[in-house]
Formats: sequence, structure tokens, C-alpha cells
Amino acid sequence: MRATRTIAGPLGAVLLLVGCNFAPHYEPPKSVPTTAFKEAVPGNVPAQGWKPAEPRDAEIRNAWWEVYQDSELNDLESRVAISNQTVAGAEANYRAARALVQKAEAAYFPTLTLDPSVVRSRASAAEVLPGGVPGTTTPGTGVTTGATTTSVGGASTTPRTIYSFPLEASYQVDLWGSVRDTVAQNRYSAQASAAQVATALLSTQSQLAQDYFQLRVTDEQRLLLDTTLADYRASLRLVQTLFKGGLASEEDLAQANTQLESAKAQATDLGIARAQYEHAIAVLIGVPPAKFSVAYRRFNQALPAVPVGVPADLLERRADIAAAERQVAAANAAIGVARAAYFPALTLSGSGGFESTAINQLFDWPNRFWSVGPQVAQVLFDGGALRATTAQARALNDQAVANYRQTVLTAIQSVEDNLASLRILAQELTEEHSAAVAAQHFVALSVTRYRNGIDSYVNVITAQNAFLTAREAELQVQIRQLTASVNLINNLGGGWTTSDWSQTERMAQNPPGANNEAQVPAQNAAATPNPPPLSNREILPEELLKQDEADMVPAPK
Repeated sequence: MRATRTIAGPLGAVLLLVGCNFAPHYEPPKSVPTTAFKEAVPGNVPAQGWKPAEPRDAEIRNAWWEVYQDSELNDLESRVAISNQTVAGAEANYRAARALVQKAEAAYFPTLTLDPSVVRSRASAAEVLPGGVPGTTTPGTGVTTGATTTSVGGASTTPRTIYSFPLEASYQVDLWGSVRDTVAQNRYSAQASAAQVATALLSTQSQLAQDYFQLRVTDEQRLLLDTTLADYRASLRLVQTLFKGGLASEEDLAQANTQLESAKAQATDLGIARAQYEHAIAVLIGVPPAKFSVAYRRFNQALPAVPVGVPADLLERRADIAAAERQVAAANAAIGVARAAYFPALTLSGSGGFESTAINQLFDWPNRFWSVGPQVAQVLFDGGALRATTAQARALNDQAVANYRQTVLTAIQSVEDNLASLRILAQELTEEHSAAVAAQHFVALSVTRYRNGIDSYVNVITAQNAFLTAREAELQVQIRQLTASVNLINNLGGGWTTSDWSQTERMAQNPPGANNEAQVPAQNAAATPNPPPLSNREILPEELLKQDEADMVPAPK
């Protein structure tokens, strides 16, 4: 009974020490509290591109781009996670972080080392007979030395071969939680890396959507400019006719020429923007620009209503905030690693095996050897290195907390910015539409005045150009709305939440682009001209102009 208590006492003390952990108790850092977004003001909410989140739609779907109801955009977005190299690089970085976790977890187990060897050696005479002279007999010892062989009680300088088969084991007892904190630190860092993969994916998807909408708007601008060029050509022909009849000056003719050539240059310049947007989309989906093209299509994109909750939702739905919080947790665990270094390290080690001068007798039982025992290492003086390491860990933790709080504030600011943009652009779009309607009415009035012989045809062309300019301004507000809408979805975290950590884990099981190349859709395999031809179903600007001319024939008297 006494022996049991004698053993139980030290064993309990060891178990108590093993449970020690010097990392500070971790709690997620507090951020600036706020209950609502300032710019989420009541009003005609659906028209502003957002709406208050309700329980059934509190989270944006993972395939968030589907709210725009564009099948071609859906196809392009589905290829980002597979072929985009930025996402692939972020995912590879996560796999490297996960490997560090596995490496740290290996310290939970003992290390076994097998080190068989064959050594051919010869001992020196000085080592066998210290102070002796080869070839002589040392008085009182009975040891005889010769020119080639020296022996002392079986010791000899004759060359021999030693066959050794040792097995060594060592295990560091985690008395102070250093190993556990190292594992935790690497695990938190891996989770932060997983969130960074989600951030890279969402950022790439958002950029793709913006480039796609910009390309569509560029095509619509091209249609507007084609109509404008047709109007300017008609205006030039009219001025030329009047100039030949002596009813217009050379100044009017030069002005009409200048107007036409400037519009041509503007239309030509659109080709640069369209090519760049097309190339950007190709790179985002991992396809060489030479193998990718987007056909022309009219721009008719409705603005979806994005559900907006409260600022606190961003802590769960933004991957960059989650990554910053995990970095704080990792820095907190690093403090525990630094503090544990103040205390002694206990290592249990042992070795055993066989050793023989004859290989056929290597595993004979008398040739066995073994050793076992603990080792304790304690730093007695280091000139303040441990204290400095701990201070550094605490400072890095404070830095991680500050970075987290700044990330939260920046996230709230970005949502506020885009809510304000959507609200103000909704009002601006109404005003631009009213201007376009007024310009259209101006065209109708000028046509009526021309039919009655009050105004010349030049006034009609001027009115048409004013209408096209107003329509283009309205189009620019629409693309700004769509861009703000995509940014708002991005700033709300897309469809990601902190419950989706396993998505990156599944992606790591089948790394993007590891065994397959980016596929190019058949319809995009062959490059199309830039700018691409208008669809056959479109009414050409020249046809519109002919219809106008037919309507504007002076009424018979």
C-alpha cells in the first residue's frame, strides 16, 4: 500500500504538469459595436439594389452571380474555381499550411530511428597502450607490444569490422503545453489560410462579373455610336447639299466633318476597351486570350435586390475578417509557446539493438545492448533572450488584434460605401432617364417642326444626337449600379460563412487545375472579330435613320 502511494504521488504530479498550458485564455477580440448600416436608409429599397435581409434570405447563396440571371455569366463564373491561377496559388498555400499542422502534431508521438551501420576500423597503439612503446614489454603489466599487433586483455590494434543494428527512441514530454500550443498556432494559421482561399475566389469572381458587365456596356455603347455616326453622316450629306446650293457656309461644312471624324475616333477607341475586357475575362478563367472570345449581345441587365443584414453578420460572412480573427488566435497560442520555454524540457530516450564483429552472429542474444533514461534541459542564463521572445509574441498578438479591428472597420466602410452608391445612383438613374425622355420628346418636336417647314433638318439631327448622348449617360449610370451591386455582394462576403471551412478542405483533396487544363467552350474556341458583328436580329442604325427620314417627309400642302 505504501509503495502504491509512493508511485501514485509522482505520477499524479507528472499528470498535473502535463495539463499545464501557458497560453493566455483566448477570446475573440472585441470590435466597434454597431447595430445598423448608416446608409441603409428606408425608401424605395428594391429600386436601390438592396433590401433588408429576412430570415429566409439572410445569407447570399454560394452561386451569388445567379441573381443576375445571365447564363453566359453563370458558365464563366463556374470555371473560376477550376482554372484561375490566383485561386490555385491560394489553395496551394493552404495545403502547405495544413502540412505544417500535421508536422506539428507529429510531436505528440515518440520519434523512432533505425540506424544500421557497418564500420571497418583500427585502434591506434597509443589508444590501446597509453604511454607504451610498440614492440616492448611494459614492466609489471604483462602486456607485450609488437610492430603490427598490440593487445591488452583482449584489446587489439588489429583492424576489425563492427556490424551494428541500433534502434533509438525519444519523446519530449509536453509538460508546459509547448507542443499543444505549437499545434494550435499552426492549426489557426491553416484556418486563416483557408479563409484567404475563399477571399481570393470571391475577389476573382467579383472581378469577372464586373469585367463581363463592362464588356456588355461597351457593346451597347458601340450600338449607340453606330447610330450617332449614321446621324452625323446624314447631317454631313445634308450640309453638303445645302453648301452646293449656297444655303450653308464652308464653316458649317467643316463643323459637320469635324463632328463625324470625332465620332469615328470615339467608336474606334471602344475596340481597345472591349479587347481588354475580353482578355481580362480569359485570364480570370485560366484561358489564353487567343483562344477566347465573347460574341456581341445587347445589354439588358436588371439590377437585383441584394439582402443586407446587420454589421455583425460580417464577422461570420466575410472570409477576410475570419482570417484576421484566426491570426489573432494563432498569435495568442504563440505566447504560450514563448512562455513554456522558461521551464525545463523533459525528454525520454532509449536505444537498443545488436552489435557484432561477424555478420552471421549479429542477432545473437549475447550481442544485444540497450540504454534508457530521461534527460532534463533547463536554460540557466541566456542574456534576456527568452524575455525578449515573450515580449515579441505579445507585441505580435497586439498587432494581430489591431489588424482584426481594422479589417472589421474597413469591411463596414466598404458596405456603407456601396449602399450609398446604390441609393444615390438609383436617384441619379431616375434623373438621367427623365433627361433621356425629355430628349426623346425634343426629337419628336423637331420632327414635327421639320414636317411643317419651320426648322431645318439640321435641327432634327441635333435633337437625335442629344437623345443618344442622354441615353449613353443613362447607360453609364446603369453600369455603375451593377458594379456597386457586385461590390456590395463581395463586401457582404458572397455566399461564404465561417461554417464553410470544409469547402477549402474538399478543394485541397482535388487541387484546381492539378490534372486537367482549362477547357474552352466550343462557341468561344475560334476568335471573333473585334468589335464583333452585330446580330442579324438587330435593327441597324441606318435602318432606324431611314425610318426617321420616312417619318420626316414634309406633309403635303
